[in-house]
Amino acid sequence: MKIVISDYAWPNIDIERNFFINKSIDLDVSSGKEDLIDKIKDADGLLFCFEDINEDVLRSAKNLKAAQRYGIGVDNINIKVATELGIVVSNIPDYCIDEVSDHALSMILAINRMIVPDSKMVKLGKWNDVKKNNRVFRLTDATLGIIGFGRIGRRLANKAKALGLKVIAYDPYINEQVYDGVNILPFDDVVSSSDILSLHVPLTKETNHLISYKELEKMKDNTILINVSRGGLIDEKALSEYLKSGKVRGVGMDVMEDHNPSSSNPLFEYENVIVTPHTAFFSQESSEELQIRSCEQLYGVLNGNKPKFLINPEVLNHPDVNLT
Repeated sequence: MKIVISDYAWPNIDIERNFFINKSIDLDVSSGKEDLIDKIKDADGLLFCFEDINEDVLRSAKNLKAAQRYGIGVDNINIKVATELGIVVSNIPDYCIDEVSDHALSMILAINRMIVPDSKMVKLGKWNDVKKNNRVFRLTDATLGIIGFGRIGRRLANKAKALGLKVIAYDPYINEQVYDGVNILPFDDVVSSSDILSLHVPLTKETNHLISYKELEKMKDNTILINVSRGGLIDEKALSEYLKSGKVRGVGMDVMEDHNPSSSNPLFEYENVIVTPHTAFFSQESSEELQIRSCEQLYGVLNGNKPKFLINPEVLNHPDVNLT
């Protein structure tokens, strides 16, 4: 049996090597898309992180039975083709809830309190030049709107409520008017009523550019916008225009439309924009948990067990798939 790792975002794969060597399973790591297409030809399982697992990759895999995502989002694998080929796709949706919610909250606090620009001014020897003309919210008088009230959204809500923030949320999959102590409102109401808006939804055709001109226009003046989910959720061209006009107070982003943005990106011109390189998920604990749980779930599928977090349940109808 052979498993291929397309890519990973931690220092080493000692955990994976130790896990599979004890089970006499070969483990190989690709070094780019062309190498992946070559190495996956005779692979039984795939572990993938940020690499684009497109149709070409999947159709080159003649023996592939399972593809395990290192993480939550699965927008970088062609689910339709995987299902057609009888490839079981699974993820780990509950491993970094505290890390991502902490990251979102950190961005909210840093932007609201002007931590980064004020620190920069002090380091430039301009202690007495720091102005108090920017809007700073007293959190007990501010409203946090959460778009997508899943595991991470709910954890962020609990942390925010502890700081005195009023929390409202939108989630199309929640029918209750109040869920986990938070008022569930229509999308437009959350967008227009929030002082701080945080996005926690997957990237799909429906959510691509979820925040664009129309939504930015509906927002309150001085809104803080946070995105630690997927880059395509925000129309960055529209966002840049609303930052320039001063309507958007500040932005915190852990993801961008371009996964490797140029230093000339217009958003980088604004001191009230904080960008981190898709690190919200990371702590040593979350990384190690993700590595071992991904190995365990993939190994289980290869041994005939239905994964706990199955992304494409239709694959169970495929004649070559027999999981219990």
